[in-house]
Amino acid sequence: MSVSRKIAGQLEQASWIRRMFEEGTRLKAQRGADRVFDFTLGNPEVEPPAGVLETLREVVAENRPHMHGYMPNAGFPEVREAIAQRMAARTGLPYKPQHILMTVGSAGAMNVALKAILDPGDEVIVLVPFFPEYRFYIENHGGKMVSVETDQNFQPDVNRIAAAITRRTKAIIVNSPNNPTGALYPAEVLRDLGALLEQNPRILVLSDEPYRSLVFDGGTAPEVPPLVRRTLVADSWSKALAIPGERIGCLAISPQIEDGAALFDAATFANRVLGFVNAPALWQWVIARAPETTVDVSLYQAKRDLLCDALQRMGYEVSKPAGAFYAFPKTPIADDVKFIRLLLTEGILAVPGSGFGRAGHIRLSLTVPREMIQASLPGFERALAAAR
Repeated sequence: MSVSRKIAGQLEQASWIRRMFEEGTRLKAQRGADRVFDFTLGNPEVEPPAGVLETLREVVAENRPHMHGYMPNAGFPEVREAIAQRMAARTGLPYKPQHILMTVGSAGAMNVALKAILDPGDEVIVLVPFFPEYRFYIENHGGKMVSVETDQNFQPDVNRIAAAITRRTKAIIVNSPNNPTGALYPAEVLRDLGALLEQNPRILVLSDEPYRSLVFDGGTAPEVPPLVRRTLVADSWSKALAIPGERIGCLAISPQIEDGAALFDAATFANRVLGFVNAPALWQWVIARAPETTVDVSLYQAKRDLLCDALQRMGYEVSKPAGAFYAFPKTPIADDVKFIRLLLTEGILAVPGSGFGRAGHIRLSLTVPREMIQASLPGFERALAAAR
């Protein structure tokens, strides 16, 4: 067999979203696209803000010499300066360009960070439910994922985290607002985590923040670096600006980390040897110059309310997400995969919670047209009746 055993095993573990995509293709051919309701992918259906597109046009029109050439592996110094100033304003910490590494999205930032810090056998704590790719990111670099359950509201349980720490623990991944639950971690929880890690100063927090600006009901996501001293932020503009295909992000190393300079050098080297080399040149300039804005979060909030309120009226148990753009309702039967199949008979595609480490739930994306949500509701109600 040409494929490695490791990759073959990972493919099997990662197969749910792929399977649902294939099912969706089959159902659309069979029933027609208007009778299939695909809630599986978090691909924003809104367009980028006008100011971002205008900045892109300006950057392209300038056509400066060598604007499409190589730059330092960490990214353009002027861009890193602009991002550092924003991080300093947000957090109150003295970020400088030497703390910022431009990356190929948040996924690139996470892989660069893990490559830079992990030795074979090192452990990374991940809070359940979790974005499934975290397991593979950790295993990419010889690490071992250690899963720790959150509480009934999907909030971190610091006592459980403490019990999971070993001499091999190198990092803890924090993702707030969370994919798949939409849970937002409050400042007091993060502060307790920071206090725990002061007793374990070798451990880093990797704060994965692609949804940081997508918070509902007028709320804001607490900044992690002021609350947890040894924090690396993996940031991305994919969700906030509806540009996921542009793959632009950054890794921000807290100025409070004592060996931050060594970490920056290691991450810059990892950026190169992993093959990312540089974040997209044009989009570095756009992000540095574009107005600080986001897509209209109220559009996602309205769809959250439509879907969650309707599911609650039917009898589903679902907490409204505080941010990101997913809902994570409980399934009416313990076997979430079996319930997924009931939804499929109604033309509804969802991802089982077991794919995120928490069985008995399904993840539903809010990045779909409002009309599709409305049209899918009778199918959700019939599936619930069939399950009962």
